[in-house]
Amino acid sequence: MVYDATYFHKDGCMLNLMNGIDQKIIGMKYVKKESYKDAYPWFMSLKGKGLEPEFITTDGELSIMSAMRSVWPQATLQRCLYHIQHEGMRWLKSYPKTEAGKELRSLLSKLSWIKTIKERNTFINSYTNWVARYRDFVLSLPMTIVACKDLKRTMSLINNALPDMFYYLEDRNIYSTTNALEGFHSRLKALYRRHRGLSREHRISYLRWYCYFTNVHK
Repeated sequence: MVYDATYFHKDGCMLNLMNGIDQKIIGMKYVKKESYKDAYPWFMSLKGKGLEPEFITTDGELSIMSAMRSVWPQATLQRCLYHIQHEGMRWLKSYPKTEAGKELRSLLSKLSWIKTIKERNTFINSYTNWVARYRDFVLSLPMTIVACKDLKRTMSLINNALPDMFYYLEDRNIYSTTNALEGFHSRLKALYRRHRGLSREHRISYLRWYCYFTNVHK
């Protein structure tokens, strides 16, 4: 199963669960923003209907992952490699000013291409060595400088995600990214632009019908 969210309007966010095998939408919910408060009861309602996923590839929103673990404690949560890579490289910018930033950006650029246990081990070893060399330096940087703050954020991002990055290498049923659902959202947004100006009620109805007919045509 794959989870991702996308914003359509300043007042709302669409949460989606997709079956990774046939790429059908399992469920959608329109909420003000991604949060445990909104996700938990939605997940519980899906669980009540019999949904018991073994694996969930997720965009990494911590409140959503917490809700997933509360509802489906047995499920393996795989962090989307694209989200980690994209977010980290965005924070580091195209041309980091420090050697630590340059090396970390180079390391992150290889993340989504990891296909084997050997490549995983190389990545982990390289990152472990990077931390050993630069951790104290990074932590000493002033938080008042944006580039320094973003370097710390990137290190924290990887540290938090690392335990859940590589389950897909051990089971081919687990997806390494949420790209299939990202593609679905991109197509949906392209069509939705023709209907901008819909009220919130009509917007939600449109999104629900789009998901329904997408499944019908799969």
